[in-house]
Amino acid sequence: MSMNELHSSERVHIVFVGKRNSGKSSLINAITGQDISIVSNTPGTTTDAVKKVMEITGLGPCVVVDTAGFDDIGDLGAMRVEKTHTAVRSADVVLVVVSAENDDYSDEINFAKSLNCENIIYVINKTDLAKVDLEKLPEPKIAVSALTGEGLSELIELIKKYSPEKIAEPTITGNLVKNGDTVLLVMPQDDSAPKGRLILPQVQVIRELLDKGANPICATLESLPTAMDTLKGAPDLVITDSQVFGKVADIIPADWRLTSFSVLLAGYKGDIGAFVAAAKTIDKLKAGSRVLIAEACSHTTTDADIARVKIPSLLHKKVNPDIEITVASGNDFPEDVSGYDLVIHCGACMFNRAHVMARNEICRRSGVPMTNYGVAIAHLTGILDRVVI
Repeated sequence: MSMNELHSSERVHIVFVGKRNSGKSSLINAITGQDISIVSNTPGTTTDAVKKVMEITGLGPCVVVDTAGFDDIGDLGAMRVEKTHTAVRSADVVLVVVSAENDDYSDEINFAKSLNCENIIYVINKTDLAKVDLEKLPEPKIAVSALTGEGLSELIELIKKYSPEKIAEPTITGNLVKNGDTVLLVMPQDDSAPKGRLILPQVQVIRELLDKGANPICATLESLPTAMDTLKGAPDLVITDSQVFGKVADIIPADWRLTSFSVLLAGYKGDIGAFVAAAKTIDKLKAGSRVLIAEACSHTTTDADIARVKIPSLLHKKVNPDIEITVASGNDFPEDVSGYDLVIHCGACMFNRAHVMARNEICRRSGVPMTNYGVAIAHLTGILDRVVI
């Protein structure tokens, strides 16, 4: 997989925010060397977030996101500002763009304080039009001109400094797999894996195993016994689809190390310790308890749907038949989850870690535990203590 072929969840997400007509779009175009965003002197030209997956010289693989001005007005403006907050959830780095033509930067500073992002860089743009006073802004900060190119190379270096390493460790399989290990993958081929394709978590893990010099052996649930017979002893790890966690656990020997694609992604992109603790609160649910099941992607519902069918069925059967279930797809994740007793999130193969941790922070602020599909299923099938993480 080349750098240009990386899935967007593995790229650094850079989100540009600022007031209308602050020069966000022109700055993005200047950094990327492409006309990604429409540039206009008319305030409010950028309405919905504009996202571009690309590779920037000096930065590598990125997702660049332009957003509507946070000072947008009216009912529609309020909706656009909400979209900006949603875009920031996935940010690894937020660039708060300030126009050099303005003397007061307090609105930008206050807006930045409202964002749940560790890496915020203040950028004064349009230095070709007016003198700037960098002392008015917190660190880190820089003055640039999208028109003349002044300061752009220094800005790229600043973004690199505050960007997390996306390609280096940690990896999806972490310390569970090393060079030379044999890994048995159990991958049911159902409606979620259309003919001729594998689902993304399977592809990501297989590629990582190959990169690590491990030896993946792939099987379906039906061919698992045959695959086991071909092994010379126990594999170093068994990774299964969470939907068949219990069935695989019943088939393989009890001393074989077992985990799932979803559990691995939970550790890679979220707080695995918090997910495990949250899963154990499932036993406290009762009639009338409300559970939010969140999936990163949107897709057509099937009879085998894990969010709408399989997990609700397990909760109703194993805990209480009168638990209330709500499903949120894609970006339809509420800012306030205090009305729920538990959140169960998918493996988030479509999201980056920053996006998952932002949702985890929303749950923490609301005092609601958040767990993960695989961790929750392992608990509901009684094998969580057996799963390696």
